Amino acid sequence: MQNEEIMTGEMLVETVENQLAEGNPLKVKETLMRLMMTGTPREEAIQMIACALSVEVFDVVKNEGTFNLKRYSENLDSLPDMPWEYED
Repeated sequence: MQNEEIMTGEMLVETVENQLAEGNPLKVKETLMRLMMTGTPREEAIQMIACALSVEVFDVVKNEGTFNLKRYSENLDSLPDMPWEYED
């Protein structure tokens, strides 16, 4: 089970790196730049962005829905705070 969790984290980071390389969505690159300009190391910023992405992935799987770009963007805007950790 732990290996699957690690793979999932690695896959999320890889997806964020792909989003950065493709420039889509642009908000990912903007968020990375903003976080780094405020002193967050790149690796940590990528992990934060991957956390925001994981919210969307979880929702798609749980609710068999579609990816919500608006909510993903809103979660990116809230970084480095991660308010979804405190939701009931």
